[in-house]
Amino acid sequence: MPPRLRLMLSALAGVAALWAVLSRAGKRWLGRRHQVGDAVLDHLRDDTRVDRATGAVRSIQSGEVVVPAAVAERLWTPESLERLARTYWRFLSRATLGLIRVEYTETTRYVVLLRRPFALLTFQAPEYEMDATRGVVRWRIERGVLVARRGRGGDGYLEIDLQRRPADEPGRAVLDVEVEIANFYPAIASAFSQWLYAVTQSRIHVLVTYGFLRSLAKLDLAESRVRRFAGVEEIPAPQAPPPSARQLQRPRAR
Repeated sequence: MPPRLRLMLSALAGVAALWAVLSRAGKRWLGRRHQVGDAVLDHLRDDTRVDRATGAVRSIQSGEVVVPAAVAERLWTPESLERLARTYWRFLSRATLGLIRVEYTETTRYVVLLRRPFALLTFQAPEYEMDATRGVVRWRIERGVLVARRGRGGDGYLEIDLQRRPADEPGRAVLDVEVEIANFYPAIASAFSQWLYAVTQSRIHVLVTYGFLRSLAKLDLAESRVRRFAGVEEIPAPQAPPPSARQLQRPRAR
């Protein structure tokens, strides 16, 4: 191996190792209990797994937001669910200093680097489910440069799952939030290695999602771009159990 190439590979390995240490510390810091006014975020968890047989990634980040019961009641509307979805994309853009943005069409959501055609991820239009205690937003993964060929076509998805329940303290309510990526086949793992994916793209996703969960304690929801629904009765009720209680089915053969 030429000395210059060996030196370059050594430098890249050093950068990756440094990032692994710093990002692990960042994850630990973001995972701490967080309070803003009357709202408290606690019990943040990360469960990220890779199916060694197929290479499919499943990642769930979750937390509990404790708020006054009146606030939870006021937020429990289809418009708030749409605003929650919009808040996730807004936070992603802010966390990347505007380098990553989301562009909307009636049928598609493009996660782009600066602007199209540099689409990192392309999602189908969101699916909404809601009833008196649970709300779900799901975006199916269509394609993108971050998605291996096997993961294209809508089998994989990104989902935000929100449940509300009474808190132990009178007059308070708990919002259980889970953010799940499932049946995702990362291109970087297919082209290079699962380790490289784990310490780069996967770790960045976890950090961004933890930051998003912390931002929910502020209850600062972005305005919806769509406003598709007027009432809960217009949205189908959730059918599947929450992500943490779900046995994920393997995607269909291609």
